Amino acid sequence: MSTTNINVRVDTELKASAEALFSDLGLNMSSAITMFLKSAVSHDGIPFEVKRFTPNAETRAALAEYDEMRKDSDKYKRFHSFDDMMDEVLADA
Repeated sequence: MSTTNINVRVDTELKASAEALFSDLGLNMSSAITMFLKSAVSHDGIPFEVKRFTPNAETRAALAEYDEMRKDSDKYKRFHSFDDMMDEVLADA
């Protein structure tokens, strides 16, 4: 069987993490990508669910609160450092 090259650009850290994972599994990058492509062809599509992230109600509420805080930041206390914030939180505990 003849072969061909595929050139893919990915984040350096992602590539390193994937290579480490595949190495632990006894695979190299080429073998792992070949497995993915064969699985996609076999499934007649992407072999895993692909969907947009939809935040749950709690996350939507937190994001809305964050937007409100950004709009009127004078109403909310600010800290100069994480340590300052933790000191106040722990003092109230």
